[in-house]
Amino acid sequence: MWHEYVYRVLSIVNYAILIIIAIPLAVQILYVLFCFVKKKTYPKSGKKGRIAYLIPACNEADVIYGTVRSILEGQDYPRDRFDVFVVADNCTDDTAALAEKAGAIVLVHNDPDPAHHMAAYPLRFGIEHILSVEDDPYEIVIRVDADNRLNAEYSSLMNDAYQSGVDLARPYEGAINAAQNFFTKACTMFYVFESRYGSRVRERLGLAAHVNGSGAMMSARMLKATGGYDCVTISEDAEYYFNRLLDGYKGHFVEDAVVSEDMPSSLKDTYNRNKRIGSGSVSLLKPKFAKLLKKFFTSGDLSCLEICMTYSFLFFTVLLCVWFPLFYVYDFLYLGFAAYGGLEISLYSAAWYQSVLWNTLIIGGSILLGLFVFFGYLQALFLVIADYKKIGAEKRRELIGAVLCFPFFLIVYSVTICIGTMSKPSWGRAKRNVEK
Repeated sequence: MWHEYVYRVLSIVNYAILIIIAIPLAVQILYVLFCFVKKKTYPKSGKKGRIAYLIPACNEADVIYGTVRSILEGQDYPRDRFDVFVVADNCTDDTAALAEKAGAIVLVHNDPDPAHHMAAYPLRFGIEHILSVEDDPYEIVIRVDADNRLNAEYSSLMNDAYQSGVDLARPYEGAINAAQNFFTKACTMFYVFESRYGSRVRERLGLAAHVNGSGAMMSARMLKATGGYDCVTISEDAEYYFNRLLDGYKGHFVEDAVVSEDMPSSLKDTYNRNKRIGSGSVSLLKPKFAKLLKKFFTSGDLSCLEICMTYSFLFFTVLLCVWFPLFYVYDFLYLGFAAYGGLEISLYSAAWYQSVLWNTLIIGGSILLGLFVFFGYLQALFLVIADYKKIGAEKRRELIGAVLCFPFFLIVYSVTICIGTMSKPSWGRAKRNVEK
């Protein structure tokens, strides 16, 4: 019957999709399995490079003072070898005044173009200023968000990496409010996964670490050689990393340098953040994906292939949230009717359809349960046992709820990222949960 041929075609398409998804998924599984490899450290350097911390801030009056003071007072590094710059971007509050009061060097950036109301433009403005300093020039630029906190060794550790020849590096990402509620716990676990599993293993395998987000270290020599902060998208941090990867620079992971972020504390905040990530990443991947693959095939740089496989999950969330639910509802209904007399069949016997139905339920269910337990519970449990302090908790038991709820957050994450991939990106001020 014609509907049997339709079913076979759709089944073949589904098998192909499963294989495509399994390849990058296997890479993520390897990161978890090899997470016990020894972390990389850099030798202590007696030479102290001059560091510029750069904070883009749009109406951040409620947090900017505390962030600036925490950096200036909290770093175990010679005070005369680092400064904090705050770019007050199109502010309508007293962000600039509070940042200056806290001890920052304030740069006021007003750009009336709505298309420029994103972090890329104040960062570019600030970096241009920092690179123009000729009297005792800065050697290292570290990008920090307005709500971040850094551990005391941050400057020293990034300087050690720089003095060892590193031009681009990322830190370990933890949270200020990790134990606040379900959403902060789950978001924290998700971001820590990239640090503890992905970044450590990439570093040990000689692959480039993904340098994006808060705490990114960039050398002044690299910024000058590549024309400054050459980014124009809402995902400017990932864009900068992609650009440098295409230029031949390699990102590194400085694991003991910890930046703690303010995590979303509600479904709405989680949705807005993930929507921004999804939409921004898709707009970035469109012009970069083919270039990265081309560089892999022409140079053999596995880092370019690995980043393509990792970011392909953005597209796979659409399949996970749209194709799979629709196909498997159809699949089980069709097999059920065909196996038990609800449809006229001629291509295969009813016994064959019964066998396919039960094999799909048993094998597919087992694989789904295994991935649910592996990615949901086991990886989260290990993170809590090994890294609870870096994550941002004082005691392990504070994060037990994160372990139990993490699989369900992965579902929320996939759905919100899926929505983001089909949405128009915008840069808005996030709700802050930290104190002034």
